[in-house]
Amino acid sequence: MTFADVAGIDEVRTEVEEIVQFLRSPERFDRLGARIPRGALLVGPPGTGKTLLARAVAGEAGVPFFSMSASEFVEMFVGVGASRVRDLFNQARQSAPCVVFIDEIDAVGRKRSMRISGNDERDQTLNQLLVELDGFNGHKAVVVLAATNRVDILDKALLRPGRFDRHITVSYPDRGGREAILKVHTRPTPLHEEVSLERLSRLTTGMSGADLANLVNEAALSAARQNLEKITHDCFEEALARVQLGALRPIVMNETDRRTIAYHEGGHALVAHHLPLADTVNRVTILPRGQSLGVTQFTAEEDRYNFSRETLMARIAVGLGGRVAEELTFGPERITTGAENDLQVVTDLARRMVTRWGMSEQVGVVFADYEPGAMSLNMQGIDPASMPPYIGHKRGVAETWGDAFQVPSQARSLAADGDGRLVLNGLDVPAQQNTFAMSLPAAPNSSTSTTMATLIDSEVQRILNEGYEMARALLREHQGQLVRLANALMEREHLDRKQFEALLQD
Repeated sequence: MTFADVAGIDEVRTEVEEIVQFLRSPERFDRLGARIPRGALLVGPPGTGKTLLARAVAGEAGVPFFSMSASEFVEMFVGVGASRVRDLFNQARQSAPCVVFIDEIDAVGRKRSMRISGNDERDQTLNQLLVELDGFNGHKAVVVLAATNRVDILDKALLRPGRFDRHITVSYPDRGGREAILKVHTRPTPLHEEVSLERLSRLTTGMSGADLANLVNEAALSAARQNLEKITHDCFEEALARVQLGALRPIVMNETDRRTIAYHEGGHALVAHHLPLADTVNRVTILPRGQSLGVTQFTAEEDRYNFSRETLMARIAVGLGGRVAEELTFGPERITTGAENDLQVVTDLARRMVTRWGMSEQVGVVFADYEPGAMSLNMQGIDPASMPPYIGHKRGVAETWGDAFQVPSQARSLAADGDGRLVLNGLDVPAQQNTFAMSLPAAPNSSTSTTMATLIDSEVQRILNEGYEMARALLREHQGQLVRLANALMEREHLDRKQFEALLQD
């Protein structure tokens, strides 16, 4: 395997190519007094190709490749893990120049102070790994590569210069990277001439390389189920919906529920359509998918790396559009549980605006969500690469999204489904590990005073009310379009982007 087999690595190519040069001709650097780097830590979300990149480094340099998972070092018996570490590095020295790859290094390299209970075996294994990283002969071209998506929990002794000298961030691919990855995975598949990989790269904002490989496979399965000779664009559209929203479910709903969901989804879609900074509506359906009773799927027209307050307010208004549509159509007494997750997500987003991003006049530019030791100062901007691409609704069930927001190089779209679940897409915080969990708002932490906590709650409520009024004003103004859209959903059950836009232009 070489770099030609690993697409979407343009952002890290310079760093990894330098390691290849070290391995190919170490004497070039020795004569100038340059020291070969002991190790490089590949950091990034799951599925971004860290393991493939490590294999490609060895293949490009033409040197042996030793690979082992860090979990294989950890045993119940004290000393076994340390012995395995010694054996691995002894073999590497005998085969130099070579590459040693340790996958999921956080299994053995966690901070020793973070252990809930003592673990002599894990500690001894980590100590042995630290010793081996220090013990390379300067003339031995042995490079250690390690991968993790939880760099924040690694022991500082492991990360210091002289051990892992370089930290290489392998983030989600941008639009060009996604197109290149799709080209790699579609090589063995017959594509219809109408299929545009550039268009697909726009529809898959925020997807990792593993996600894209799965998308191509699902499209091929869809074509096979229809007994087609080639994979069409409709196959990719269906595969994208299946991957992001789940498979269709044969649920029979009464007309009252169908109409409620139609207005709910129409509210999400209509608010997004009339807000310039909202993502583009890609499809609206009241067909149950996965655990959702209806879905409004959005597509980001471009990769975004920073978000203004106006953009975030547009997302909050879109998220509340379903509840507002129900209230305006059926009255406050007949609103349903379908907006539960919508409310959860917009509340979490509003709280982050106040406590993390300084977007509240009353609270000011204060990071009020600080927990001592929880995060290091990171001066990067927001990198929108991992928000899920739909708003889905589960009736009466709250859902927690672990690592829903992440920090790669794109922003996913936004989607809304018809029964209680909202996924805002494309927003992220530059945490050291490039991910953060999106879940129910946490209780005020111990470092926040009671007065500040009260002020934060007040500002969160004010922001939500502002978004609510934005959605309410738009839906009141375009009440006729909402009725027309809901009736079309009741009749057709599904509207794609062209049908949706044509319906609103009539």
